[in-house]
Amino acid sequence: MDSISMISSLIFIFCASCFSGANSSTLGVNYVSPLLEIQERERAPSSVQLTAAYGVLNRLIPSHFSSFEFHVIPKEHCGGESCFTISNHPGSAREGSPEILVSGTTAVEILSGLHWYLKYWCGAHISWSKTGGAQLASVPNPGSLPAVQDAGVVVKRPVPWSYYQNAVTSSYTFAWWDWERWEQEIDWMALQGINLPLAFTGQEAIWQKVFKNFNISNSNLDDFFGGPAFLAWSRMGNLHRWGGPLPQRWLDQQLILQKKILARMFELGMTPVLPAFSGNVPAALKHVFPSAKINRLGNWFTVNSDPRWCCTYLLDATDPLFVEIGKAFIEQQLKEYGRSSHIYNCDTFDENTPPVDDPEYISSLGATIFEGMQSADSDAVWLMQGWLFTYDPFWRPPQMKALLHSVPLGKLIVLDLYAEVKPIWATSKQFYGTPYIWCMLHNFAGNIEMYGVLDAVGLGPVEARISDNSTMVGVGMSMEGIEQNPVVYDFMAEMAFQHNPVDVKAWINLYSRRRYGRFVQPMQDAWNILYHTIYNCTDGAYDKNRDVIVAFPDVDPKFISTLQIALNDIHEQDGKRYLGRAILEEANDSYDKPHLWYSNSDVIHALKLFLESGNQLTDSSTYRYDLIDLTRQALAKYANELFLDVIEAYKLDDLHAVSHLSQKFLGLVKDMDMLLGCHDGFLLGPWIESAKKLAQDEDQERQFEWNARTQITMWFDNSEEEASLLRDYGNKYWSGLLRDYYGPRAAIYFKFLIASLEEGKGFSLRGWRREWIKLTNNWQNSRNVFPVKSTGDALKVSQWLFEKYLQDLGSHDHLGYNNNNNPV
Repeated sequence: MDSISMISSLIFIFCASCFSGANSSTLGVNYVSPLLEIQERERAPSSVQLTAAYGVLNRLIPSHFSSFEFHVIPKEHCGGESCFTISNHPGSAREGSPEILVSGTTAVEILSGLHWYLKYWCGAHISWSKTGGAQLASVPNPGSLPAVQDAGVVVKRPVPWSYYQNAVTSSYTFAWWDWERWEQEIDWMALQGINLPLAFTGQEAIWQKVFKNFNISNSNLDDFFGGPAFLAWSRMGNLHRWGGPLPQRWLDQQLILQKKILARMFELGMTPVLPAFSGNVPAALKHVFPSAKINRLGNWFTVNSDPRWCCTYLLDATDPLFVEIGKAFIEQQLKEYGRSSHIYNCDTFDENTPPVDDPEYISSLGATIFEGMQSADSDAVWLMQGWLFTYDPFWRPPQMKALLHSVPLGKLIVLDLYAEVKPIWATSKQFYGTPYIWCMLHNFAGNIEMYGVLDAVGLGPVEARISDNSTMVGVGMSMEGIEQNPVVYDFMAEMAFQHNPVDVKAWINLYSRRRYGRFVQPMQDAWNILYHTIYNCTDGAYDKNRDVIVAFPDVDPKFISTLQIALNDIHEQDGKRYLGRAILEEANDSYDKPHLWYSNSDVIHALKLFLESGNQLTDSSTYRYDLIDLTRQALAKYANELFLDVIEAYKLDDLHAVSHLSQKFLGLVKDMDMLLGCHDGFLLGPWIESAKKLAQDEDQERQFEWNARTQITMWFDNSEEEASLLRDYGNKYWSGLLRDYYGPRAAIYFKFLIASLEEGKGFSLRGWRREWIKLTNNWQNSRNVFPVKSTGDALKVSQWLFEKYLQDLGSHDHLGYNNNNNPV
């Protein structure tokens, strides 16, 4: 049976739950229905949306441009809900006629339908170009596209919105994007069904015009805005000037770029979310308005509270100036852009706790923040990240209710930002009656780590929506960085159209075929293992990548526990074999341990299956990306163990073993750098070169490159002997970064270990820190160039590294899994 036939035979596993004609409205949807009606009236004309949709089709698969016909249909055709329909074109029997008709209530719905058809009738797969790009080789030639059932297909959204982005994605991923890259991303959004994206680009140019009317000069704003790679945090009031000042040309070009972004989003029928005033103001405003209630905030992760970038200023929301500035900001955006979609993001309290916990005071703050939006846009709705409710103990039920009830019902929407791990909706009586969006956070800082909680993603949004008195109005992806773990985002995007829980194992079986364009049994077996291990994390821990290579411990070795987490133990019970998860670690280590939630040996076995499939799939970019990523994942966890072996040898005063094992570790880092250089998705060069490309002159090029290098290493400020408190937060497994920075850094630590044993003295923590920090600061300021195109044979290199490092580690019998997801 060919791949397309096999996929078609399983289509209804996933599609049947989407064909329901029942109205799935929640209380939350009823609350926001006035806004939905306004947006429906103001949406771009059908002709504009169709032109935009055909543009995406032509960029995606130009060879099949004439094979599809698109129609925009009213919601009444779908029972008053957003939907897409797929049917055989009435004239498909005629030569040269379109074969498939895709209709939708907006261009986004149409393109979601196109993706759905390519996915489930043609066995295709669409991901970011860095993660392998689109697999369209399985799509039959024009004139031979598979027909759908005679009655056609109708797929409705169970809730109206599919949200996208995090407030910091703009810096961790989008910082250096030009229009060409943004166009690709908006195409990807539309194909994934995303209709509620943040649109934060260019806002500094708006603020420049607004603050000019409040007698704030451009030089004052030089101290206010962060650098290009740190704008997300200056916007949130965490820092100021760090990485700046911003050149005027940057401000102007970013505003031009924002206008292109918004125009395309509106053309596709999306609802872009604009920023609103949160209270974050330049220090100079305090001098211009000396009687205003402007409070200086505390230190946010700087070393020694350096006033050059520490301790920003927040205008109290109860001050009359707050509404005045908030109104001016939105009015200026409306003037520049010509329109909005009436939804504005504001996160005044994200990492900025209110000064007092009196519910009445908190209610007055919320009301005034919203008044700043509504005074400029009478239809305004406030969109707020719910991250503060996840981590800040300040927000007890009375305080939380006071904030959520401070604006009229339906005028505030909360993002349940980390719902796949720590859902707030379930413990807050559905945000005390406030509409919310179920979001998957998944990734921190764009770290590269294979990780996921697919079972929670396949069940959580459905449970939330069908729960009693549900106020859910959407699903979303709120990752801090993108272009990693394509399986997770493919699956999460699909939940915007799923009405019932998804059989994840069956979905994964199809995914492995779509991802590579053909059925290969070892690959399906490998993905079954990955689903039950890497992509089935249930420990509730934050997956912030702290692998030793990319987040090297800054600690005296005597404080490092060498007891490891035993995840490879196997025991038998009632004739079945089970995986033991005995945690053997001490709780007093003074560094963040790497996260490990699965059996290394099982994952190494999955890698072996990947390698066995290589001869059949080596021409596939998606396969090469996944092969490199899985090899990297296995080697990274091996490196964590190898580092502990070095520390154990040090504690035993075994100089020879320390020297030998440390050299093995450094050799592994170089080998991994070579591996990562085999695919464009794992290169440092594009990040740095895209930064330099936006510069106008040599000084700007140097500044922008420093921003790019700093974000992924030291991140924030440091002294000669004290590293940034945010060091390695933005770490990346990128070829060039391992060889040029992570390896040399580890070598310094090992040098001090060896010196300690040779001299019979304690480890010189101070000496290590001084040399490491000097290395880092020199690297931040260096200008060496890195490749922007990959070289090397991914399969040969992965096979060689498997045999060199991993073959013996994964040699024991591998665990299977039964239908209840238990190891057997």
